[in-house]
Amino acid sequence: MKLKQGIPILLLALFAVSRVPGLLPHNFSAVYGFLFCAGICFRGGWMAWVPLAVMLVTDVLLNWHYGAAWLRWEMLGNYAAYLGILGLSRLFSRKSSWLSLLGGGVLGAILFYLITNTASWLFDAAYAKNLAGWIQALTTGHPGLPPTWEFFRSTLLSGGLFTGLFAGAMKLGEAAEPQEQEAPEEEGEEEPEPAVEPEEAKV
Repeated sequence: MKLKQGIPILLLALFAVSRVPGLLPHNFSAVYGFLFCAGICFRGGWMAWVPLAVMLVTDVLLNWHYGAAWLRWEMLGNYAAYLGILGLSRLFSRKSSWLSLLGGGVLGAILFYLITNTASWLFDAAYAKNLAGWIQALTTGHPGLPPTWEFFRSTLLSGGLFTGLFAGAMKLGEAAEPQEQEAPEEEGEEEPEPAVEPEEAKV
């Protein structure tokens, strides 16, 4: 298997390992970078749904591990954000520069933060349904719990870190592929002469 073709599989494997409970610090996730880069690697047909399928399977397993309901309504906001990140990735390609991919991954992390906290503001009765309540959801969050701006900080850091790593792996895979070159013409090889049509028979 060529390295370039193995990059999507490598992304899936690294992401699955990163979701092992306790492996990464709290609120420090590879999700944003994985979805953004996977959206670039998996294009067309059913392959486009592979990243979301991996997300759903790992979410269900994590909920089972922690003794929570396998599917919860809070997941709707998360998956709306996941679709947003995948949609954002369609604006980029494998040919995009590493810096452009890094910026796109960070933008995807910001998008996730805005969508999920806005969904929390809309459906959580603890927040007032006005501008002040929305700002509270984006900054301080629930009283007695860590402020959401700390979650935002971790989102940006992890989004930038893992996007940089995944995008770097993609670029290394492309650089390792041998460039197809046309076979040079041998020296002294003469071009074939055009066929000469026979002269018309003379009377």
